Amino acid sequence: MARELIDTHLHLIDQSALSYPWLSSAEALNRDFLYEEYAQQALRVGITGALHMEVDVAASDIENETGNIGKLSTREKSLIVGAISASRPEDAGFADFLERQLANPLVKGFRRVLHVMPDELSQQPLFRENIKRLGGTGLTFDLCVLPRQIEKAIALVDLAPDVQFILDHCGVPDIKGEAFKPWQAGITEIAKRPNVTAKISGIIAYTDAQSWTVQTLAPYVNHVIASFGFDRLVWGSDWPVCTLGGGLATWVAATHALVAACSEDEKTKLLSANAKRIWGL
Repeated sequence: MARELIDTHLHLIDQSALSYPWLSSAEALNRDFLYEEYAQQALRVGITGALHMEVDVAASDIENETGNIGKLSTREKSLIVGAISASRPEDAGFADFLERQLANPLVKGFRRVLHVMPDELSQQPLFRENIKRLGGTGLTFDLCVLPRQIEKAIALVDLAPDVQFILDHCGVPDIKGEAFKPWQAGITEIAKRPNVTAKISGIIAYTDAQSWTVQTLAPYVNHVIASFGFDRLVWGSDWPVCTLGGGLATWVAATHALVAACSEDEKTKLLSANAKRIWGL
């Protein structure tokens, strides 16, 4: 029987429905990436369910994005099993926004993209107060930060010990630049926090797209596994960003190669069981 594979990091882009201010400066991704295209590829590589990850739409479109994903999730045999919503914890209206999302069973957590924002954003008192509001809700908060920002992420994690944080993309290592050491230390430190789970997702996008091999990725993935352990790992595609490094099928194949020597139980935890437990899928 085929193993379950849950993609915890799917982005869909529909420019006819939503506004994406950042896309104009991301030429390689500046087109529609719709559910139909993803589903065709995902079914071919054995993906059995997917969490949609917010795509940093314009603030006015945040709840519209969730609504659109909700419609896709109701299609017959839809792969979409939940959504991680965009959020603005720095805004005074966050508490009311949170109440609305709590009433929507599709929403499993939140993200506020931090790696492209000023470092001070996550240090604002209101931002931190609102992150604490997630305690006891069962909703997660994804951390998308650069290695130089890992201390800021750790500060958030320590302020809200009863919130489940998800560290996206292995902590966004600069694999192409071979910047292993500074990244390595940050991963070791944040992994000491039991309320952080790491997401092994889409890191082929950070490589030299023409020359990377499984051996290029192995030191990074192995360090994340060693630091977090298999009870605190989930897998994600980061489609369509992963197309920058070879695409969905290539990343799925690389993942299987990277964990080939792991036990069946370890593979199951990474590829599906932990996601099902954390998000109640």
